[in-house]
Amino acid sequence: MSDHLPPPSLPRRRFLGMAAATVAASSLSQLVLADTNPTPGDAAPSAAGDKTAIRPFRVHVPDAQLADLRRRIKATRWPERETVTDSSQGVPLAMIQKLAHHWATDYDWRKCEAKLNALPQFITEIDGLDIHFIHVRSKHDNAMPMIVTHGWPGSVIEQFKIIDPLSNPTAHGASASDAFHLVIPSLPGYGFSGKPTTTGWGPERTARAWTVLMKRLGYTQFVAQGGDLGGVVSNVMAQQAPPELLGIHTNFPGTVPPDILKAILAGDAPPATLSADEKFAYEQLGTAFMKRRAYAFEMGTRPQTLYGLADSPVALATWIIDHGDGYDQPAAALISAVAGQTVNGHGAGDLTLDDVLDDITLYWLTNTGVSAARFYWESHFNFYAAVYVSIPAAVSVFPGEVYPAPRSWTEKAYRNLIYYNKLDKGGHFASWEQPKLFAEEVRAGFRPLRK
Repeated sequence: MSDHLPPPSLPRRRFLGMAAATVAASSLSQLVLADTNPTPGDAAPSAAGDKTAIRPFRVHVPDAQLADLRRRIKATRWPERETVTDSSQGVPLAMIQKLAHHWATDYDWRKCEAKLNALPQFITEIDGLDIHFIHVRSKHDNAMPMIVTHGWPGSVIEQFKIIDPLSNPTAHGASASDAFHLVIPSLPGYGFSGKPTTTGWGPERTARAWTVLMKRLGYTQFVAQGGDLGGVVSNVMAQQAPPELLGIHTNFPGTVPPDILKAILAGDAPPATLSADEKFAYEQLGTAFMKRRAYAFEMGTRPQTLYGLADSPVALATWIIDHGDGYDQPAAALISAVAGQTVNGHGAGDLTLDDVLDDITLYWLTNTGVSAARFYWESHFNFYAAVYVSIPAAVSVFPGEVYPAPRSWTEKAYRNLIYYNKLDKGGHFASWEQPKLFAEEVRAGFRPLRK
């Protein structure tokens, strides 16, 4: 790491205060969840009413909530099966019934809860909203601070498998010089973060909040990483370019030139001037806009209509699973994980059925299906449009992403491109599907900033 990035450390007073708060948190009584706004966990009370204090947080879901979840799954009123033999009409009936049976009878949320509570979790208020985050500091003093943002329909659970490889690289065959201090927040309206009660919590406000969070933790310089909506937030952070932000890495880049995007949205044929890579990206995006983005249009225009996400666990599960990707189907890795076998030649990687259910169950228990959807309503630009940022940026292109960003477009959108690589496996949920490969990409992407 270069001399201009000193190893950050929490001030001793703040560290001791956090330690004392952890003890206080352990003695708190468990909260009973309210149906309208559940908060399945406890945060230590802030000292002297300081809303910006960093409060330790633990997850505990009362048994009654889990019993109610199983009851609701078993009481599902099923529709008739689809009239096709593929997934072109949505999630097949047999597939979701298999998932529902496992969810109601064999799935154990407590295992996920234990994983969450094994990690240092905290709550702090930023701009009037409680923000939940995981904060794992590396044992390596010169580790680079990084904020990692999940997307929809993801959560901090999506990052479980990359935490140790990135914070403890020597245990995974990498160098201590590649270590990261990790901050992994829940987006506003997602997971254990607060649900906005007023408008305005979109990518821009979230990006500013992330800068406040990192500075509050004592990091004077840091980098950002994200995929899906996390990539959108990271891109906006790069556009805002706070002086503390050294660079970003994204596996969901915004690279499409304005004229190209206009032609795609109009349904025009690819211009003859496009290269082979550009034409393929054009066609992939055209398919995405026409066939696989129904959920995004609904959440971007009428999120409050999605009451089924709060009322039916199965409705929530199918909405989350039916997430289109670059393989021209509902997200290949999720579908293969649910099916327990490779579907249409695209496997689940490291993703398992219980991984998928951990994420879906978190949405259910926190009742965040609708509040998470509103993040799309709060976003007022096309996520694929060229972002035109000047700070250092690294881009990893996974083959199962919605579109494979060509290097030509990427170099124009990210004017200080320090790393670009096209992978031969992995998809939209790269950190979930291919955590080893993903960690290698993040290390390689930020390595130029350490020299």
